[in-house]
Amino acid sequence: MRVTKHAHACLVLEEEGQRLVIDPGNQTGPLAPTGVVAIVITHEHADHWDAEHLRALRGTNPNVPIYGPEGVARAAEGFDVRAVEAGERVTAGPFRLRFLGGQHAVIHSSIPVVDNLGVLVNEALYHPGDSYAVPDVRPALLCAPVGAPWLKIGEAMDFVLEVAPHATIPIHEAPISAMGLAMANGRIEWAVQQGGGTHHPLTSGESIEL
Repeated sequence: MRVTKHAHACLVLEEEGQRLVIDPGNQTGPLAPTGVVAIVITHEHADHWDAEHLRALRGTNPNVPIYGPEGVARAAEGFDVRAVEAGERVTAGPFRLRFLGGQHAVIHSSIPVVDNLGVLVNEALYHPGDSYAVPDVRPALLCAPVGAPWLKIGEAMDFVLEVAPHATIPIHEAPISAMGLAMANGRIEWAVQQGGGTHHPLTSGESIEL
């Protein structure tokens, strides 16, 4: 499975010539690949989905299903989002999806907590969205958030230590500077190494093979 990182929290996964898109948000940039068999949106915040990207993806992949929690189904008016729940499993082409968690990480007590589902793909890649929900398997690749209003780097390090993946890549980097990203990559690298894993500081457009 080929994993290509796009800006911020967006990934495009490719297997057997088919593609899965995760979290095409307003920080992602142009994105309209063909051969897409499913789109996953982890939660309703605009940096993880926007209508322009969904229209573009539907333009090149008519009727492609969109999966997300109930909050996304409510927020994405005009798009037939298929609401899924924690524990639910979906198959889309060569991709086996398992949804985990249920809630966004707390930003502040004054800000409502929205629905958030992490997605485990082929029991190998885990994208947590904006949460620290821990999968019940050791994934080959963890997409590790590195910068957000809800994120403290020590908590992100503890998340990586608990998941103990074989490898990590950074996501959710748009809110931080180049210096901050370099520091975060160093901290995530240390954390994944404690379990014998490796960190791959991919930037937008770069890929890794699983």
